[in-house]
Amino acid sequence: MSGPGSTDAPRVVVGVSGSLGSLTALCRAADEARRRGAELWPVLAWEPPGGELGVRRNPAPCVLLDEWRRLAGQKLLGALGDAFGSGGPGVPMRATVARGTPGPALVRAADRESDVLVVGAGRRSALHRVFSRSVGRYCLTHADCPVLAIPPSPLEAELTAVHRRNTWRLRLDAGRFTEPAPDEPHHT
Repeated sequence: MSGPGSTDAPRVVVGVSGSLGSLTALCRAADEARRRGAELWPVLAWEPPGGELGVRRNPAPCVLLDEWRRLAGQKLLGALGDAFGSGGPGVPMRATVARGTPGPALVRAADRESDVLVVGAGRRSALHRVFSRSVGRYCLTHADCPVLAIPPSPLEAELTAVHRRNTWRLRLDAGRFTEPAPDEPHHT
């Protein structure tokens, strides 16, 4: 069963969040769509702040929901620009924002057996796996179509390590800024 306005053309559905891992998956999905002669369907899932349970407890005005949807659309357009520049992916594309958690939203979008669903499979620590659901794992276990899990770019691991080192250095350096230099007079 396909969504409204859909065609019978082959589709490659890809989850997009704007992270480096999702941009890697997006570029790989565009390559897969070219190879298959398929349409590229980038999907950015969004939820209201506090999730759906928060909205049920304190219903948000429609204006806020519309604004959150608009912001999700801007984030998707930004990710598409980061991945493809002004030239686009080189295949027909239907970019979509979907309200809901990423795993279920992607499985709903890739609702045909002939679809291919592309997701990023980021590196995750054991602790993170215990306390956070994996979108890739959800899609692999619930999708009715083939799922292509893209490992993270080696650059992503390198950038994360550099970020951690720089954060640590900044913390150390921040302590030095509060102490006067040895040749500065002390003000009391």
